[in-house]
Amino acid sequence: MLRRRLTSDEINDLPLYHYTGPVLVIRSLNDWKQALPDLQDENLLGFDTETRPSFRKGRRNAPALIQLATARSVYLVQLANLPFGAPVAEILANPSQVKAGVGIGDDMRDLARLHAFEPAGLVDLGGVARAHRLSSQGLRTLAANLFGWRISKGSQCSNWSLKELTPRQIVYAATDAWIGRLIFLRMRELGLIPSSRASLGRQADDGGAA
Repeated sequence: MLRRRLTSDEINDLPLYHYTGPVLVIRSLNDWKQALPDLQDENLLGFDTETRPSFRKGRRNAPALIQLATARSVYLVQLANLPFGAPVAEILANPSQVKAGVGIGDDMRDLARLHAFEPAGLVDLGGVARAHRLSSQGLRTLAANLFGWRISKGSQCSNWSLKELTPRQIVYAATDAWIGRLIFLRMRELGLIPSSRASLGRQADDGGAA
């Protein structure tokens, strides 16, 4: 089943799931300090970014939002209010914490253009899927294949630079980080990701992680 490619119709027939737990939208350094104890206490963070879409050929906007999911909550960092810098970069550069997401290497490179840092502890879930020759390699196709869930794409191309995110954007963004964390755990449960840190490091060298 893991290697079978689900059709669009099959995915659309799956039940729609989204994150329903606590969300903190971070707009200031004080907000970040409030989130930090939970983030620092976590060995595994679901990670994603959102970027305001560009309709000009060849132009790519800077990330507008960083999403980080722990076992207890999801944190959405609005970069228009709290510019990306050392406080947030410190978490992303911590090699003892796994950050899991799809296309995570590209996201980190975009962030490094805003503030120079060396990301560490990254696991690209799409890279893991490719290494094991799974047909599903995107966040939503992996969610469908591994859990039988349909994850909405409705707010993907919305304006992520808004001063106040809409409730729909908040749910969408939180879901992306939350499902990334769950996919990592399911892949590890299935033996697609090694459980030891040493093995995880070797997998990164082999291209299974970014």
